[in-house]
Amino acid sequence: MARKYDVVILGASGFTGKYVLREALKFLASSSSPLQTLAIAGRSAARLTAALAWSARPDPPPPIPIITADVADPDSLSALCVQTRLVLNCVGPFRLHGEPVVRACVRAGCDYLDICGEPEFMERMEARYGEEAAAEGSLVVSACGFDSVPAELGFMFNVRQWGSGEVVNSVEAYVSLESEKRVVGNFGTFESAVLGVANADKLQELRRSQPRRPRLVIPGPKPPKGPVIEHQKKLGLWAVKLPSADATVVRRTLVTLAENPGGLPGASESDEYAEKRKGFWSTVKPAYFGVKMGTKSLLGILRFIAVGISIGLLGSFSLGRWLLLNFPSTFSFGMFRKQGPTEDEVSSASFKMWFVGRGFSSGDAASQTNAKPDLEIVTRVMGPEVGYITTPIILLQCALVLLSQREELPRGGVLTPGIVFGPTDLQQRLQANGMSFDFVSRTNLNERRT
Repeated sequence: MARKYDVVILGASGFTGKYVLREALKFLASSSSPLQTLAIAGRSAARLTAALAWSARPDPPPPIPIITADVADPDSLSALCVQTRLVLNCVGPFRLHGEPVVRACVRAGCDYLDICGEPEFMERMEARYGEEAAAEGSLVVSACGFDSVPAELGFMFNVRQWGSGEVVNSVEAYVSLESEKRVVGNFGTFESAVLGVANADKLQELRRSQPRRPRLVIPGPKPPKGPVIEHQKKLGLWAVKLPSADATVVRRTLVTLAENPGGLPGASESDEYAEKRKGFWSTVKPAYFGVKMGTKSLLGILRFIAVGISIGLLGSFSLGRWLLLNFPSTFSFGMFRKQGPTEDEVSSASFKMWFVGRGFSSGDAASQTNAKPDLEIVTRVMGPEVGYITTPIILLQCALVLLSQREELPRGGVLTPGIVFGPTDLQQRLQANGMSFDFVSRTNLNERRT
């Protein structure tokens, strides 16, 4: 069915939304771009007009249609979705505001991408709308930002460095946020974390209610937990486990692959792209995956731990949540604030995400009793500031892949970025737009031990 717009950005006047709009304008209506028609949507036409002017500067704002829509008004969302091929949803927290948008997209048969990092929302949308989305031909993909595309593509990049006969057992990711100025996080991210703590029991309840999925078969023993605070001397980082969405999303991708060896649920294996997908997925093997936050100083790690304790203790009761959400800078020790970072803070920031893969030089080594990994491969993903630069870059490149390669992607369903975009040229596109994927080192651990 012909649609009036290629893309509608919902929530384009928000903190992240206006950066997404700015990124979209770079690709709008050029002769080589699949993005030829764009509209923006939200509750306030005045705020959307101001966001468009900000995003277009120093040029005058282009004549982009403005659509008034509210996530609390199902009719307005339905009217929006029937006009577009794709909705980019920037309205969070998604636990509170995301489901009406997903529902409207699925029922209108249009595609949906968002920048969500909330595991409960993502898994609940899969449970509620997965079958309907597949039937309607609506592709619903969350976590198309810093959460969790660098983790997904970074994991795949690492495991694809392992040679024939070699066996990867685990991949540990270390996230390092760097800046010439003090890094200040997005309040929306902080709010999502607080609500995640408040509703942690609902995620476990949801998982218990779902049919049992395949158990991942990973060669070799499960890695030991290790210390709470790790000193990664090789990377020059102190690190602590990070309760992020990344590990959850990567695991969902690996479980989906276990269920669908072709890597493309809902599509016929006779289609012309089947062999290409199978070739790609044959290089991606399951492994234990975890994420840690890293800093160059122990003091920085202690600060992360203090913020985690603050959210964990206060987020579990209503008064504590009120304090956290009304005084984020105080209770996050300056790491988050309601007004977000300045443009100077954004432009000075960057990230490095190291992937340390450990495994075995052969299947025989992996099958031995009390086997210890004898091979380590380190890779790295780098890019600009995570929330306002990297996230819009990733979201727009995902959108451009979807618009230009729609026939090569799943017909529909609620899926992870890895399943949808892994076999595409998304990594190459990100590399052409400010991110890098690098091989760092290969180490024989037995030699290092001796």
